[in-house]
Amino acid sequence: MSGAAIEFSGVSKKYRRHTQPRATTLKSFLLYDLWNRREIAPNVTWALRDIDLTIKKGITLGVVGRNGSGKSTLLKLVSRILKPDRGSLTIDGKVTALIELGAGFHPELTGRENIMINGIILGLTQDEIKTKMDEIIRFSEVGGYVDDPVRTYSSGMYMRLGFSVAIHVNPEILLIDEVLSVGDAAFTHKCIDKMNAFQKEGKTIILVTHDLGMVRSWCNEAIWMDGGCLRMKGDPENVVEAYTRAMCGA
Repeated sequence: MSGAAIEFSGVSKKYRRHTQPRATTLKSFLLYDLWNRREIAPNVTWALRDIDLTIKKGITLGVVGRNGSGKSTLLKLVSRILKPDRGSLTIDGKVTALIELGAGFHPELTGRENIMINGIILGLTQDEIKTKMDEIIRFSEVGGYVDDPVRTYSSGMYMRLGFSVAIHVNPEILLIDEVLSVGDAAFTHKCIDKMNAFQKEGKTIILVTHDLGMVRSWCNEAIWMDGGCLRMKGDPENVVEAYTRAMCGA
């Protein structure tokens, strides 16, 4: 896989949903499940279908598409939150995902304690986290609140701290899903500056966003996801134009 950071080969992913509720109490089991004794076939939704995609090292790839088109599922497969049901996925490099910032934070622990735990989860050693601690706190702008329980944080503080931890892991592959607006305009600008620095360092970035202007100006390549399928790949301007025309019914 020379020159490729990520390679999808015939990748499909499905989700199962049951069309009627399961029994949650003994009474409901006796009155409903036993009385209506039959096997309920699960409703299967294919979030991704037969994806063939090679993402080269060092590029910034924009991912566009309607809600429910499979964009976030694509990122969750790369971040190893999910596994493919069919096909193979090869990843060459350390991955950090900015998908659900602060998802691993414990509300009763302080910001500092959560930095330590999250850093270890993301692959840093304790010594590496201690070395980066002041930089992470300074970038997050949580200031003197870092030693307070994160349950006392505003949503903006919570997200900024999660963002700061994630970007200081120094990944080779960075996944971003609509999380760059994690604070006020000044903090958002600082986040974008950090992303630009990652680009200059030759890191691979995958950006899922509804901001088509950002895809045009910031990405080297783009893909259009539609109904779980890869509809188009190519120059960001061409992909955005085709997607926009389709959305407008042209």
